[in-house]
Amino acid sequence: MRFYINYDVNIACRVILQEQLELLNIKYKLLPLGGFEISNTVSKENFKTLKENLGKYAINIVDNQKKHLFQQIKETIVEIVFDKDKYPNTNISYYLSEKFNLSYGHLASIFSEYTYTTIENFIIIQKIEKVKKLIIEEKLNMTEISYELNYSSVAHLSSQFKKVTGLTPSVFKRIIEKRKQLIDN
Repeated sequence: MRFYINYDVNIACRVILQEQLELLNIKYKLLPLGGFEISNTVSKENFKTLKENLGKYAINIVDNQKKHLFQQIKETIVEIVFDKDKYPNTNISYYLSEKFNLSYGHLASIFSEYTYTTIENFIIIQKIEKVKKLIIEEKLNMTEISYELNYSSVAHLSSQFKKVTGLTPSVFKRIIEKRKQLIDN
């Protein structure tokens, strides 16, 4: 029997963070955008243990403000792409500028400093990951998928999909179907 899970990364990270802080009796206050503030003195050993425990979940404590901003930009984009209700009514560059109260040029510069790519390219990659997920789930057809991800047409979506993956969406779907048949047999 096969099961799939659906989860909110932000909530999962916050719960894990809270559990680990409480496990080490560290008094804390959660901050917006994934931050936290420690309100008591913590030994170096306990802080090291906290970092190691969080590391097991691929959660890293970032003490560099630029790196933290980069992480927040990345998480915001993933959230926008993967949660239809969070998709802004304005263009994403304007949304990011407003959310972080910084110029888009500054955000783009920090983002490319850590990824060696543009915010726009990262958005395209995330959208293609969502398309793959939706194709695998088999709940929507390509027209519905293109609408859900704000593509102007199925042709535009297919073109970007092929550019990123090297495959057309239909070839990707056939590969997934073949894999499912092999697993089920």
